[in-house]
Amino acid sequence: MHAYFLEIQRLLQVVIVQEQENIAEAAQMIVQQIQRGGIVQLFGCGHSHLLAQDAFFRAGGLVPVRPITIEPLTLQAGALTSSKNEKDPTIIERHKHYFEFQKNDVFIVISTSGRNYAPIDAALLAKEAGVLVISLQSLTYREQQTRHRSGKRLEEVVDVIINTHIPVGDGLLRRQNMQYAPASTVIGSAILNAIFSQVIEQMADFQGIVPVFESNNVESNLHHNDDMIANYQNRINFT
Repeated sequence: MHAYFLEIQRLLQVVIVQEQENIAEAAQMIVQQIQRGGIVQLFGCGHSHLLAQDAFFRAGGLVPVRPITIEPLTLQAGALTSSKNEKDPTIIERHKHYFEFQKNDVFIVISTSGRNYAPIDAALLAKEAGVLVISLQSLTYREQQTRHRSGKRLEEVVDVIINTHIPVGDGLLRRQNMQYAPASTVIGSAILNAIFSQVIEQMADFQGIVPVFESNNVESNLHHNDDMIANYQNRINFT
């Protein structure tokens, strides 16, 4: 147990030192686009999709956040099915209506390896729509050849790269020939929450009401979340 916590702490410190400028740039980008009427859309496949879902409708979290859920790319469709579909060169084209981009949106693509068709094609789709694109990925995988027909990896098609520094294979611990104790979800969640926290703080500096959800499990203004949802329900399905 202690070994895992120590490695997570070490990796978080690496992210704090090396990614703070990129995190700040991403936060500023999101603030500007929300002020222009945009929302944040998030996309990932398999376990990366869990991070997109985690940012949605969270107490203390940013309201204008929309996860893009393409069922064949989620673990609910089956682990092997999701993994196979992520490498399908037609999967995004066949499901591109799920994205619903508008020009002031920000798109966050989550992909640890940054080499498969689905995240790269999703990023390219956003770029075609004129949307700013941020990747959350591990550049440790840069030596892993892309599977995309363009010959490009994810970091080559986005506007801002935030490096999770996850080791190839994901696991932080080793014993004999076994690598284990994955970290991509923990580190990815910490980075996303750091970005959105900076967004909230910057917005609070110049406006009275910030689009942040309150917990439904504490005594508070019962109308606050209803008002927040009403402001964005034309773009985000909260039902």
